[in-house]
Amino acid sequence: MGRIDFSNVLQVFSCLGLGARAGSFMDKEAADVERLSKGRMGAMARLHRPRHGRTPALTLGLGAFVMALAVGNPVEARSGLTLPPFKDALFAYPEPTAISKDGTLKDVPYAESRDIDARDEIPERRVRGAYVERLPSASQVEEVSPGAGGNLHWTRVGEIAGAKAIVVFVHGRNGDRRLGMNDWTFGGNFNRLKNLLTRAGGAYVTVDGGRLGSEDSTRVGHLIESLRARNETGRIVLACGSMGGELCWSLLTQAPIVAAIDGLVLLGANSSWDRFDALRKAEVGRDVPIVLAHGTRDKVYPLERQRTFFDAVRSRQPSYPIRMVVFDDGNHGTPIRMIDWRETLNWMLTR
Repeated sequence: MGRIDFSNVLQVFSCLGLGARAGSFMDKEAADVERLSKGRMGAMARLHRPRHGRTPALTLGLGAFVMALAVGNPVEARSGLTLPPFKDALFAYPEPTAISKDGTLKDVPYAESRDIDARDEIPERRVRGAYVERLPSASQVEEVSPGAGGNLHWTRVGEIAGAKAIVVFVHGRNGDRRLGMNDWTFGGNFNRLKNLLTRAGGAYVTVDGGRLGSEDSTRVGHLIESLRARNETGRIVLACGSMGGELCWSLLTQAPIVAAIDGLVLLGANSSWDRFDALRKAEVGRDVPIVLAHGTRDKVYPLERQRTFFDAVRSRQPSYPIRMVVFDDGNHGTPIRMIDWRETLNWMLTR
């Protein structure tokens, strides 16, 4: 049994009150930014009806308390972090077509002519140079972690020990660890993520998820536990693209993994209430913030199912920290091209 840290007992008691061009994942993904000035936010405070006729949707028990004490409250003293701006003007959202009153749901317009053609030097292959600031080649390190299920190959930027935040990216089907390290594809958004984290004293990790099956899940789970063992206080955020979400949701049924994770970003991935319920059962003394990002034209995991999931969480557990960004006219890969990492992570890292 872990050491009981009574410095957190009062905190625990306080909780008891209770696109057209194709659609392939590799070809369509990379930068979501929100540049809502205070004036814009005031104007958008009421709910607007978006295009296409769609309308945006708008307790812990005693057992959890005992369990939190038994494990010594594994999330105690984790450091907060705010990522400073980096190329925000280039990665900013266009003004949302709709935003809910509580700000948890927003519809953002997406247009290939603007978000691919005007942004990329070679559409979907190489972004224009203004969007990229390369890090020294020596800063990108290849790692291999042995485990019962075999070796896991992964790549990192930044030092794990002492990192204030670590983002672990899991690719989708037919991808590998190189996908999330590519500076020039996906509109330069992964390059921005590297810079945001390393400039703030954080680290970024990509993994080889293989076929994203149970053995791969085991290997990635061991890595996450290893990262937590090497860094007890930094925030760890799990970001999952497309079918990588299947692997991530399977990890989040395991209490040790959930205890190590401080946020979940799902990019064109599939979610359901059953999976969320399994996550809730594995949580110990806290919530794991979730951000969903999805395109309206996603044919792999249709938007309607993800909206149903989001609405269910908001309805049944209104205080749960969850947000959703919907990209009007976006397809399956659009969220990776259009996710605003700074806005997303700053919200998660301050929960």
